[in-house]
Amino acid sequence: MNKPLPLFLAACALLPCSLYAELKLPAIIGSHMVLQQNQANPIWGWDTPGTGVTVAFAGQSKSAVAGPDGKWTVKLDSVPANAKPQTIEISAGSTKVTLEDVLVGEVWMCSGQSNMGFALNSDWNGDLEAMASKLPNLRLIQVPRVGTQELQNNFKGEWKASTRETAQGFSAVGFLFGRYIHQVVDVPVGLIDNAWGGSAAEAWVRRSSLEKDPRFATLLESTVKTEAQKTSPQAKDEYEAALLKHKAAAETAKAEGKPAPRPPQSPDSWLNGNARPGNIFNGVVNPTLGYGIKGVIWYQGESNASRAWEYGQLFPFMIEQWRKEWKQGNFPFYWVQLADFMKEESTPVESSWAELREAQTKTMALPNTGQAVITDLGEGKDIHPKNKHDVAARLVRWALAKDYGIKIPYRSPEFKSLSLNKNKAIVTIDCFGSALRPFDVQEAIGFALCGEDKVWHYAKGTVVGDDKVEISSEKVPTPIAVRYAWANNPVCNLASKEGLPLTPFRTDDFEMSTKPKAPEPAPAKK
Repeated sequence: MNKPLPLFLAACALLPCSLYAELKLPAIIGSHMVLQQNQANPIWGWDTPGTGVTVAFAGQSKSAVAGPDGKWTVKLDSVPANAKPQTIEISAGSTKVTLEDVLVGEVWMCSGQSNMGFALNSDWNGDLEAMASKLPNLRLIQVPRVGTQELQNNFKGEWKASTRETAQGFSAVGFLFGRYIHQVVDVPVGLIDNAWGGSAAEAWVRRSSLEKDPRFATLLESTVKTEAQKTSPQAKDEYEAALLKHKAAAETAKAEGKPAPRPPQSPDSWLNGNARPGNIFNGVVNPTLGYGIKGVIWYQGESNASRAWEYGQLFPFMIEQWRKEWKQGNFPFYWVQLADFMKEESTPVESSWAELREAQTKTMALPNTGQAVITDLGEGKDIHPKNKHDVAARLVRWALAKDYGIKIPYRSPEFKSLSLNKNKAIVTIDCFGSALRPFDVQEAIGFALCGEDKVWHYAKGTVVGDDKVEISSEKVPTPIAVRYAWANNPVCNLASKEGLPLTPFRTDDFEMSTKPKAPEPAPAKK
């Protein structure tokens, strides 16, 4: 029996709109894109459920059927790098879409916070770099910043060839990294820039994954409390009151010829922002999830520095989760260690930035990872150092050496062992085939010693041979531990002879200043 027309239309309104959509592709799959060479590449889109879809590329044809949610996926066979523009033809019923100018080469994702998002035109040599950016086989795409608790499957954006206009607003570190690979390896390169300034690592991970891991229970408990506060009527009332106060203050400032004060933040700015667990994964990462990539470069950590102890678990967890989500095995994941920042200390103090650098270094225990040390490239007064060329150069050394078989120094020296000889400490450094070289002066600067009292004092260092440093201080007659470059803004000068800075380290296992304190025991009942 036929349904009455109004009831039928009402029922249709409850069905997914994809049932009536024509062939649709995500922004990450489009003309001018680069496919990852030498691996099977997923191609996906949406159409009416049950619709058959055929994808033709480079002499191969793959078919799929749109599922109940309208999504279909095929996997193209592996093909080698190819700089000759090709087409991909996608047919679904009577609809046909042709993707033009498709290349095959190396695809890298450029993720993190503002130092990865830092645009090429803001680099010290940004004007020159932009002049050298007309590279038709280097392709760029940027993912807009969308923070949400709901999984997104698409974004607004498109692949574009590198030109002065398209490159200057792209990630400086990402662009310069990709340009090196493009020109040294001589293959097309695709770069995906999804960085979000100020973002916290927990926002880059699927929230349900965090919720299943007891190590992050405290993080999630804090999140739930914040969510309750931000969505409360009280928060709305306080925000509206703050707006009125700001309006009055702005009018007064204008009348006095002064700058207007900053407006208050809406509760929604956190709810839809870059710190709420899962927000960036849902809105930024998921729309590209599964696209064939070679690897990821990452520059983030500043926003997590006050929770460096937690980051020691969170950062490797994030990498492991991304690898599981992508289903491409242990793809390369290289990051930038935090730069030097804030004031220089005249005496050694505890440092959250040093602790976060240690967490980053320890994450190299994961396979196929690497770290660019930049304790010589920061600026005390600016969290965004402008020399991004050297940052990218240190990152790309890892990729060229580990992924492209090029014999090149790539790893910063690292602490290897400690021996104590009465009033001296002798550290042995793993130089990975190189040798230590003090910069500017002969003395090795940046070391601190402590004795049984656990009071740290800066100490004199002398390089002995290629890989050892003798350290001593009159204030520490019997040293028990050594630290190097252990400060927010360390003054230090050791590097390999190729100029790769010695990785900050400590030989002690004293409790970290960023480790959460255990709650005070409840008072005993009388």
